[in-house]
Amino acid sequence: MAAVGGKAVNLHALLAAGLPVPEGFVVSTRAYREATACLQEALEPLFERLRDPQLTAAELPDVAARIREFVSLIDLPTALRRALSSAYTHLGRAEPVAVRSSATAEDLRDASFAGQQDTYLNVIGGDAVAAAVHACWASLWTTRAVAYRRERGIDPADVALAVVVQRMVEAASAGVMFTADPVTGCRTHTVIDANAGLGESVVSGEVNPDRYVVETATGAVLEQRIGDRGVAVRARAGGGVLREATSGSTPLLTPAELGQLAALGHRAQELFGAPQDTEWAIDGGGTPWLTQARPVTTLYPLVHRAQPAPNAGQRRLFLCASLAQGLTRPITPLGRSAFKLITGGGARIVGFDVPDVRRGGPAYAEGGQRIFGDITAPMRNPVGRHIALFAMRYMETRSAIALGRLHDEPDFRPPSGRVAAVVGGARAALRIGRMFVASRLPIHAAISLVDPAQAVARTTQAIADLRALPQLPPSPTALMRLDAVEQLLATRAPVTMPGLAGYAIPGFAVLAAARALAVDLRPGDLETVLRGLPHNVTTQMDLELWALSGRLRAGEVEPSTPDLAGFLDRWGDRAVAEIDLGMPRWREEPDHLLGVLRNYARLGPAQAAQTAVDPAAQFEAAAVSAQQAVEDLLARVPNPARRAALGFALDRARRLIGLRESPKLGLITLLARAREQTLLIGAELAADGLLDAPQDVAFLDVIELRQAIEGADLRARVAAVRADYDAELRRRHIPRLLLSDGTELEALAGPAAETDKNTLTGTPASSGVVTATARVVTDPVGAHLEPGEILVAPSTDPGWTPLFLTAGGLVMEMGGSNSHGAVVAREYGIPAVVGVPHACTRLHTGDRLRVDGAAGTIRIEPADSVPENSVSENSAPKNSVPPVVPGQ
Repeated sequence: MAAVGGKAVNLHALLAAGLPVPEGFVVSTRAYREATACLQEALEPLFERLRDPQLTAAELPDVAARIREFVSLIDLPTALRRALSSAYTHLGRAEPVAVRSSATAEDLRDASFAGQQDTYLNVIGGDAVAAAVHACWASLWTTRAVAYRRERGIDPADVALAVVVQRMVEAASAGVMFTADPVTGCRTHTVIDANAGLGESVVSGEVNPDRYVVETATGAVLEQRIGDRGVAVRARAGGGVLREATSGSTPLLTPAELGQLAALGHRAQELFGAPQDTEWAIDGGGTPWLTQARPVTTLYPLVHRAQPAPNAGQRRLFLCASLAQGLTRPITPLGRSAFKLITGGGARIVGFDVPDVRRGGPAYAEGGQRIFGDITAPMRNPVGRHIALFAMRYMETRSAIALGRLHDEPDFRPPSGRVAAVVGGARAALRIGRMFVASRLPIHAAISLVDPAQAVARTTQAIADLRALPQLPPSPTALMRLDAVEQLLATRAPVTMPGLAGYAIPGFAVLAAARALAVDLRPGDLETVLRGLPHNVTTQMDLELWALSGRLRAGEVEPSTPDLAGFLDRWGDRAVAEIDLGMPRWREEPDHLLGVLRNYARLGPAQAAQTAVDPAAQFEAAAVSAQQAVEDLLARVPNPARRAALGFALDRARRLIGLRESPKLGLITLLARAREQTLLIGAELAADGLLDAPQDVAFLDVIELRQAIEGADLRARVAAVRADYDAELRRRHIPRLLLSDGTELEALAGPAAETDKNTLTGTPASSGVVTATARVVTDPVGAHLEPGEILVAPSTDPGWTPLFLTAGGLVMEMGGSNSHGAVVAREYGIPAVVGVPHACTRLHTGDRLRVDGAAGTIRIEPADSVPENSVSENSAPKNSVPPVVPGQ
């Protein structure tokens, strides 16, 4: 790779495997480095500018142009010109060739760099080839290439360019071929774009080519669309290319040709072990050629189950569980290992045969270093499907819509016959019953309905008890600590969450009853009832943090005082991405928390008063409006008995639903205790020279951790895994639902028809209307939010909620009306819309937005639009904050 670049390496591999590739030669990177050695003193200051994180997008083109100019002005060494002439003559004295750039930072596993450097076609003659090579060198420094490498963190001094010189194919047709569908992700389909003449017209996007979808295994043509073929690029006599007007109304490629191409693509994929983005050509004699191959880097990795799947030939359906919990980032190996233990232990409790809980339960799966759940079984059961769709409508509306597309798919159709359905349902009910018994969920639910105050006290005590775990003997060894961690996660964690959920679930049940009992129920009525709920641990944490910042603003305390220590003692188990055991807790690394406090504290008393930011007052006002909503609902019911039943239901809903965050806190508390022990193990391993730092345990699973305790030096393993993890951190799109063949369910519907490019729609989550400036945040660590700005995020977990305290509104790509972000937004009384596709890419920081939380719409407004305070339906105006534009 370092000598000839990615393109040349791949072409050589294709040739060596016997695939049809045009003959040619390579000008190595050594030639580039030797020719540009004289420029190093002049280029180093420009390289430093490119390394500067403060370099703006507007400044980058000038820096790139100056480097490109330096490279363009050098003279090619005489020895290189002679070598080029000799190699070219070997191909033929007047042979047309393609001269293609092949960079060292090109066609990598996670970055293809396609089209970043230049290619020259139909080059004839030794001097012309030398000039084209020189031009390719200069194209290493085009703005697009420099920007792409800079985004990927590739140092400018590390890149060099080789050049591939290939004999031209006299193409009757040419184009590109993906050995997996680049849109849906399906790995069993080959997608081919074709146009008459050279493939340049397809690669450059000059034409709407013919498009074919072929079933790779059989060669069957599943779909074809005839393009307009407005331009054909052809070789010009004497060199260069010309563009001719062309058209066609019949398929350019025959089924036989499509089958040949698909077979070639499949051979290339097998050779490289991953789906390939190839360029191809068919000459006048009907022979197909491959002229390039590189990995398809945009596909999401396939998901794999921990346990072998039943019915191996059947497609499976996977739900991204980590995304459902608000995590877009990958989960560390230690974090994934924790959930293998939890699901493996939980599976044993409900009666599955799990020989090794360290490898996860039967539904546990992973893909792209994220956790997925195999939901094929419930989708194939009539009752399970109904429950899954019902839950999704409230927790993740977009996923519910996508799941509906599987209604008639044979692999996910419930088995025919009433007996099979009843047997499947009975087995599922029996397993659920076992979990209920193990977690004491029915008892907890009964206590909640009879005595909500006792339910709250029991919840608080249960979490306090979890903070005291695990129990270890004096002077425990590293192996004892690891055994305790595994025991804690495999036996205690699986019953902790359902047990604590038993106190909150009745609240949702009686809320459904209230919906049936209410009279003249209006939009937003029940939503208002759920504002300012008591006993929500996340809300309590955020309000304590705000109170601490208030004392900071008043100059009463400093961040190092006992007040902060007290906060961390109560809430230090929490973190951003807190369900990941490998992530540091606030107690370990409070920098993020201190940043939030500084953000709050920089609002001086005058500015705080001016913007009317007082989350505690907002929360109290929300509770008052909720009580008024309860009284209004009761006043509409004339029947005394029905009114009493409604009153009971509304009372229990308000007193219990706030406990919904406690199961998550219980899990986080257990994970924090497990993390304390794994860090102590890491400290021992680091002291013995087996790890570089205690925190490196995050990049080992529990099986590898046991090996390290037994003396294995896994430092190299940690470095490799960390590099893969860092690469996954850059992934921007995480699918919610994936089939086992790689198909993304949401992509099957194709792009939605856009009636208004300035309006986005999602799921209503918290009523009210606000017009303010957007702030797009993809990672809460270090994020800054001006008071009143609308927070636009992919998803949220409790680690995000301190940002909610100064937000004027919320927009999320993920979620439903009962997802975490929606619930917290309602409690703070800020308008929210969730489940908005591509919100983080279609909206930009600084956009002026009008968010209507009741209608579920976000409209991009003119920059000078008038601010609009948020007003909730059926409630008094929220103590809202006027929008603040950054920089004012």
